[in-house]
Amino acid sequence: MTRRLTAALALFATLLLGGCGYDYGTDQLGQKVASGRLDGQWFVLNYWAEWCGPCRTEIPQLNALSEQLKGQKIGVFGVNFDNVQGEDLKSASEKLGITFTVLAQDPADRFDLPHSEALPVTYIIDDKGKVREQLMGEQTAVGVMAKLKALQTMN
Repeated sequence: MTRRLTAALALFATLLLGGCGYDYGTDQLGQKVASGRLDGQWFVLNYWAEWCGPCRTEIPQLNALSEQLKGQKIGVFGVNFDNVQGEDLKSASEKLGITFTVLAQDPADRFDLPHSEALPVTYIIDDKGKVREQLMGEQTAVGVMAKLKALQTMN
C-alpha cells in the first residue's frame, strides 16, 4: 500500500510541476514574465544595446509594432545584448525609450537561437518555439509585420 501511495504522489508531483511552464525570469521592471506570454504563440525577439546606433533608430519601430500587435497572440520582446541586469537594465531601457517587454534572462538556449555578434538582430519565433526567421540589421514595424504575416500563412 505504501509503495502505491508513494508512486501515486510522485506521479502527481511530476504532473503538477510539468504544467508550470518555462520560467522566463523578470523584465526590465523586475516583474515576472509568465510562460504564457511566450509559450504557444508567435513572438518577435530583438537583441539591442545602448551603444548600437541602429538599435536606437529601430526601437521606436519595435514600440509601434508592439502597440499594433496588442490584443493579438503575438508579442514583441527584447534582450539586452550586454546582459545588463536590475536597475542598469531598467535605466538602459528607459534611455532608449523601450515600451515593450525586455527579458532580463536571455532565452537563446531555450529557443536554440543562432549566435550573432552583429546588432541589431531580430528573431521571429513561431507558436511551437521554432525560429522561423533571423532578421539582421535595423527593422521597421511594417517590414516585421509583413514578414510575420507571410510566415504565418505558410504555417
